[in-house]
Amino acid sequence: MFVVIRFRVGEAEQAGFGERVRLAVDVLARQKGFVAARVGKNVDDPELLALTLEFENIGSYRRALSPYDVKLAAVPLLSEALDEPTAYEDLPG
Repeated sequence: MFVVIRFRVGEAEQAGFGERVRLAVDVLARQKGFVAARVGKNVDDPELLALTLEFENIGSYRRALSPYDVKLAAVPLLSEALDEPTAYEDLPG
């Protein structure tokens, strides 16, 4: 399964935001079931950033959000995301 989390971040704040994203990804990457992560900037709207995460399954993703270090490093950042559904299952085929 994969997660797409979008953020609206002013260009002046993106350097600091990038450091916070790296910290969040580092702590999430240590969780069981983590597969990969990517961060990118929208080509048409430079203030729209996306973090994609891949986990083995929805359970491993939800469990990955529970540890104390994740709550300190990642959850505050994730709470700044645009309010929209984020978790997706791969389509068969």
